[in-house]
Amino acid sequence: MPARTGKQFTAGLKSPREVWVDGERVTEVASHPRLAGAAATLAEVFDLQHQAAEVCLMPDPETGEPINLSHMIPRSRADLERRHRALKLTAEFTVGLMGRTPDYMNVTYAGFAGRADEWAVNGNDRGASNLVAYQKLLARKDLALTHTIVQPTIDKSWGDAPVAGNDVALHRVSATDHGILVRGARILATLAPFADEIAVYPGVPLPEGADAYALSFCIPVGTPGLKFLCRDSCTVTGSPFDHPLSSRFDEQDAFVIFDDVEVPRDRVFINANSRAYNAVMTTGWYPNVMQQTMIRAQTKLEFAYGLGCLMAETINDKSPATAQMLGEIWSYAELTRAAVRAAEAEAFEYGNGVWFPNGAPLTALRASLPGWFPRVGEIIKLIGSHNLLATPTANQFDDPSLRDLVNQFLRGANHISARDRARVFRLAWDFVGTALAGRNELYERFYLASGARNYALAHTLAPRERGKRLVNQVLGLVPLGTGEDASSAPKVMGLPRSAGEWVRK
Repeated sequence: MPARTGKQFTAGLKSPREVWVDGERVTEVASHPRLAGAAATLAEVFDLQHQAAEVCLMPDPETGEPINLSHMIPRSRADLERRHRALKLTAEFTVGLMGRTPDYMNVTYAGFAGRADEWAVNGNDRGASNLVAYQKLLARKDLALTHTIVQPTIDKSWGDAPVAGNDVALHRVSATDHGILVRGARILATLAPFADEIAVYPGVPLPEGADAYALSFCIPVGTPGLKFLCRDSCTVTGSPFDHPLSSRFDEQDAFVIFDDVEVPRDRVFINANSRAYNAVMTTGWYPNVMQQTMIRAQTKLEFAYGLGCLMAETINDKSPATAQMLGEIWSYAELTRAAVRAAEAEAFEYGNGVWFPNGAPLTALRASLPGWFPRVGEIIKLIGSHNLLATPTANQFDDPSLRDLVNQFLRGANHISARDRARVFRLAWDFVGTALAGRNELYERFYLASGARNYALAHTLAPRERGKRLVNQVLGLVPLGTGEDASSAPKVMGLPRSAGEWVRK
């Protein structure tokens, strides 16, 4: 099957799955009030790839059928540039508010398959071969894939990685005639209600003796024993005028229970092999996937800047304080854009003929964004002030007894109508003040780990030679001009196995 349409995606949502939302088991994902808005948006994302086929689609290298370009295994800087354009178009469609559109996992598994040599370590050739075959299936069936990689927190003193005897973390129970039996739980499967399949892959390095937890596989979401318990819904039904974001972009997050789930042998990529498990995420994974994540982040920051500007214009706010705050948002967006471009321009071959961006600029962003996004939300609130709460609904504009009064007393500056003013500030409130806004702020704070952990990781990974040379130069320990120029400084290539953490989500 070539790249799917929105109609085909929606039809796929009828496949069996055990999804619970707001205490209720969902039987029809596409029409359920708490899920229908996001389902429709995702269907539009699938349609988008056909509407912009010249940007979003490419021929399958083996079959020639059109597949989404996010499945490309990049072999050059030009490939990364081409992929950038496709990722940007998808990010712009959701203004960066959906962090787990299918292209995220498409890029992830294209990177994994491109570096299958890493997955084959410690005798894991069969698992690596299974992974390569699965990546082709993922592309050719145009599956929507969710993933879950974090162990549930029961007791913080246990640490992030499970040890032998942990009955909560996902682990292998036994081998079966057809594969392996697994039991336990993981979090957070973003996009789970709308996915065709679920992926499990390494989250944090495992200690000695924890082989039973060293698992990676992909299976359909309808596999017997899989249960998805979604967080409280942030979806608000009703007029898009009243809820322009929360009526469309609640991608959901789920706690996943594996209640004695059988994984077919050909879907197992790592089978209780801790050496392979601890190795596969340490080089090209994060520079590859962060091209997608940071293009999304850039888009969301640019959206926030445009929204802030429009809010100020609507009430004719030209104060120095507002200008300063808007300049702050623009600076975050521009720094993100520049870092992505630098990472792509400095891309190099990571091995096996596969090219990924330079990880160093993306590592800096990964540490900074968890602080930037909450600050952006604060700025939007400060610019909006009480105006965020003085926003008539669509029904109030349509009510004959209120229409004229609302139009008179709640209009904007410079002949901006009350309806247009309300539209702007309702959008701002949905961005920073609703349940969806609260979920999105939490998501950004801990997306790919917290800012604090990522700053510490950045220090661990950072090349230090140039900085030390400059200090030694001032101290008179080395002559001026000794050593490498900044442009040839070592690149951040891999994660140390002892770093303690690779990724939060």
